[in-house]
Amino acid sequence: MALTQLIYASRPFGYDDAMLAGILLDARRCNKRDDITGALICRADLYLQLLEGPKDAVEACYARIKRDDRHIEPRNLLTRSIKTRLFPAWAMRDDPAQSWIWSREAVRAGAVEQATEDEVLGFFNRLAADGVVPFPQD
Repeated sequence: MALTQLIYASRPFGYDDAMLAGILLDARRCNKRDDITGALICRADLYLQLLEGPKDAVEACYARIKRDDRHIEPRNLLTRSIKTRLFPAWAMRDDPAQSWIWSREAVRAGAVEQATEDEVLGFFNRLAADGVVPFPQD
C-alpha cells in the first residue's frame, strides 16, 4: 500500500501540560483507528508534527488539525509518498523540542518559513534514531 508522509508546523494556542496531554490522547486514539503513525515535537512556541499513513487518512487528519483551535497558523512543510514509516511503532510519539531544533529566537525570526524539506526531515530522522520504545498504550 502506498503511504504518505506529511510534516507541518503550527503555533500552540494556550500551551500547557493539560492541553498537550489532550492533543496526544486525541491523536493516539484517532491515529490507531486510521492507521496513522508519527511524532510531535513540541514546546510553548512551536508544534512540529510528522504524520504518516494512507494518503486519505493523513489528509483527513491534517484537515482536522487545521480546524483545531489549539493550533494557530498550521503550515504544511512537506508532503511526499514513502515506502516505509519512520515511526512504525508510534501512534503518536511526543518529544519536547530539544536544543538541536530551532531556538525560540530562530522561530521568531522566520526559521519555520525558511526551512528546507531536508532540514525538517532531519529533525524527525534524529528523533527516530534515538531508539526509544513506545509504552504499550502507545
